[in-house]
Amino acid sequence: MTTFHDRLRIVHEFRADERDGILEVLFGRLERRLSHWRPDQVELELSVKERGTPSQRTVLECWIAGVPHMVATSTDSDLDHAVVEVRDELFRQLNRYVTRREGARHD
Repeated sequence: MTTFHDRLRIVHEFRADERDGILEVLFGRLERRLSHWRPDQVELELSVKERGTPSQRTVLECWIAGVPHMVATSTDSDLDHAVVEVRDELFRQLNRYVTRREGARHD
């Protein structure tokens, strides 16, 4: 059975030994919000651009069938903090989408 963890691509800027910690931070709260969809409808990608430089940027992208593409970014130089920040921003975007969709159904 496919899970949301399986739907996450972590691009090469992250080290292999960071994966478990990233999964632990990203999922939980985010997974509860994604539960509105089946895992096979969701694609997630986490990347960090220009790692270790002053212009470092962490990006979490989300593609869901029938939903506009969502992108959360962080410029925090601490990678752990940046992952939390993009998780929380994606959660807010998903929450706004779900709230609008549910509101539209009740009108």
